[in-house]
Amino acid sequence: MSKSRITGITPSRRRVIKGAAALAAGIAAPAILFRAGPAFAAYPERPIRVVVANTPGGPSDITARILTGALQEATGKTFIVENKGGAGGNIGMAHVANSDPDGYTLLLATNAVSVNVSLYNTLPFDPLKDFVGVSEVAGSPNTFVVKTDLGVKTMKDFVALAKANPDKFNVATPPIGTAPQLQAEVLKIREGLSKMATVVFAGGGDALQALLSGTVQLSSGSLPPAAPHIKAGTLTCLAVTGDARWPELPNVPTMLESGYKDFVFATDTVLLAPSKTPPDVVKWLEKETLAVLNKPDMKEKLFKAGFLVRPKGATDAMARVTKEVTMFRDVITQAGIKKL
Repeated sequence: MSKSRITGITPSRRRVIKGAAALAAGIAAPAILFRAGPAFAAYPERPIRVVVANTPGGPSDITARILTGALQEATGKTFIVENKGGAGGNIGMAHVANSDPDGYTLLLATNAVSVNVSLYNTLPFDPLKDFVGVSEVAGSPNTFVVKTDLGVKTMKDFVALAKANPDKFNVATPPIGTAPQLQAEVLKIREGLSKMATVVFAGGGDALQALLSGTVQLSSGSLPPAAPHIKAGTLTCLAVTGDARWPELPNVPTMLESGYKDFVFATDTVLLAPSKTPPDVVKWLEKETLAVLNKPDMKEKLFKAGFLVRPKGATDAMARVTKEVTMFRDVITQAGIKKL
């Protein structure tokens, strides 16, 4: 008795079944490949939202809009800036941390993502667990600026005036947890300006507008929003808080040169994605971001806005966040700033 009779399948039926199996395999395999492979190949299929955890007009907003414009032009894909300010940036940062890790919601973060770990008793996110790095973007020194008609030109002159009129001077800052807000508190502690109220705004642009309107007498903020007004002569920059003078403001001293030891603060920006974002998606975002950041015209555009480009990848971006968690913890402790 032949094998075909034992199984009940004749040679002709076996050929039909084998042919059907082969046909099924030929159909199924591409279907599986279509689901697994081209799903990424098509990324991004819809707009990518870059969340700024502050109101419009501040350094992260300026950076985000320049960056997303360049990415959109280079890739032909759609990038949208979405401002989600509030709670010292925690609302916007938590929003991204809890978003689907699909590459369609990113965070353009400032130092606040590291600062807030030590500034708040509880946080709705963990910067070291809830995010992955995409790229470092750019950095800028912070400033102390006043309206030119106040008549002071140096930091020490302003301090003397504020001490002589303790009830008439206050300082505007971006949200709690930003580097400009911290540096304002450090200045007050060092100079004994406890009566100078800190007026915290939802974003750096808002804080600067308060100075321009005369609501406050001093603004502690990043350079980019203030730069056009400094160049126009409306505002006077008393000092920059970088470790060197800003090239376009050669006559403005650093806080170090003004007699303030170890007084170095900057506003740095990094692009982050929710943790568990597929590595291939992160890699695409990193590649495209670094490509536009390395273009000479992009570097020039950001420099004119007050930023120095830092075209470093995903690993460096997360290393910066990790390093700054420790650095700002020390600053907050040494300055005696109470947790919120």
